[in-house]
Amino acid sequence: AVAPVAATAVSTVSAATTVNIDGNTSTPVAQNTDVNLATNFTAIAYVAGQNGQGTKGVVSGSVTATYNGQSYTGNLTHGNASDTAIYRVSDKRHHVDVSSPAFSAGQYCAKIRNVSFNFGSQNAGKKLTVSLWGGSLTTLNRKTGHRRTGESLSVTLDKDGVANFAEVQTPNFKAVNPFSTSTVAWYQNNNVVTSANVTVNAGNNNLVNVSQIVAALNGYTPYELARGDHGIVSSSNLTLPITAAAVTDQLKAQNIAVDGAGYFTAPTSLSLKFTATADDSNASAELPVTVSIPNGKVTTVESVSKTIMHNAYYYDKNAKRVGTDKVTRYNTVTVAPSTTTINGKAYYEVVENGKATGKYINADNI
Repeated sequence: AVAPVAATAVSTVSAATTVNIDGNTSTPVAQNTDVNLATNFTAIAYVAGQNGQGTKGVVSGSVTATYNGQSYTGNLTHGNASDTAIYRVSDKRHHVDVSSPAFSAGQYCAKIRNVSFNFGSQNAGKKLTVSLWGGSLTTLNRKTGHRRTGESLSVTLDKDGVANFAEVQTPNFKAVNPFSTSTVAWYQNNNVVTSANVTVNAGNNNLVNVSQIVAALNGYTPYELARGDHGIVSSSNLTLPITAAAVTDQLKAQNIAVDGAGYFTAPTSLSLKFTATADDSNASAELPVTVSIPNGKVTTVESVSKTIMHNAYYYDKNAKRVGTDKVTRYNTVTVAPSTTTINGKAYYEVVENGKATGKYINADNI
């Protein structure tokens, strides 16, 4: 059920699915290494046809293990193997036959029994922490019958350098209808919107909580729109991507620290973006959001506009020319209000988007 990837060692363990991820066998895995697993699944739903004949659904997936700064990928399942069962997210007790009409467009997960990850015999006996965020891993002690299940488990590699799992449950994935013509749109007060502008107020020390931003965006809702019989358009609510976790992730990506309680030191303005995706197709729509915080911390530097009177090159803090770009005469440039003296000469520091750039222009050219 699997194609080996980047491996030279072969496990002697009898597993339904073995993923070889040892990679460079000359570099042993360190003790207590964190191994992060990620699955990538694609699925096409069953499509009904005429006279009861339809097109069977298809599921395929792979797993990637990342550790020591390297990533290794192997096929995990093709969706119809005897060791794999597909479940609708809303009903994880009854598996779905992907070849049947029951495999309609929607959200699913896969449960794969007896999965082994082969790190190579040079890593025998090493203890690792293996994680599959959004899914789950299950180990089985065959002597005691004890099972452990979790998103993250500590495991000890066997004598062949293999981590064995009784079951791997993947994070949710979507089966799409390839013939769907549905679209996604954002609404507020029954009106289609393509962007949002909201205002929140900071508290003491310019602190704002991510929940304030979520609350300010209450009322912005994504819908999936589909045209049915006689041209009638139907709509259905989609999962709202505006969450405290999503806001936190975007702030951290902008190098804005968020504490455990969701508070952060707010600038006077923030730009965020939320994407809603259709349930039965790959259609999606983005909602760019501008958040204004009138009493946030001012992070822009003071600047003025100056007219260049002679062609001017850019210099660094040591008065060395930076590149070959120049500002030509009679054009304007935004600079700091006061000059900086470098090697006895006066320079203006260039300001872009409210930030000091570290580039300077000789004041004699202004």
